[in-house]
Amino acid sequence: MNEPHADLAEQRDPSGSLLAAVSNAMVRLFKEQFGRGPNRVRSHFAGPDTIVCVLENSFTPAERKLVEMGEHQRLRDIRMFFQAATEDQFRSAVEEVVGRPVRAFMSAIDAKTDTAVEIFLFEPDSSGDR
Repeated sequence: MNEPHADLAEQRDPSGSLLAAVSNAMVRLFKEQFGRGPNRVRSHFAGPDTIVCVLENSFTPAERKLVEMGEHQRLRDIRMFFQAATEDQFRSAVEEVVGRPVRAFMSAIDAKTDTAVEIFLFEPDSSGDR
């Protein structure tokens, strides 16, 4: 099923290079901020003003130990605290790649599957090509 803005996303990034650059920025930031980067990253347009990044297998050995101990909520809390502390770096890295200001940034993890999601909502595109 095609989403309503899929064609616009393809027109804006037909080769996928912008989304690849966003994914690469996420890997770099995770390595810098958490000590290791994810093994798999996919970035997707979710309409004209949103990019969703899905990151898998990014937990550190200590975080994996928390999962083994059943401390899923503690791990989520720790990761969310770190994300809040580094929000400016995430916003600016993606703004630099996309060339648009980030209006909102949200982050979530599923501790059981070692999957993180970073969502970037941008200010509406004022170039008039929407």
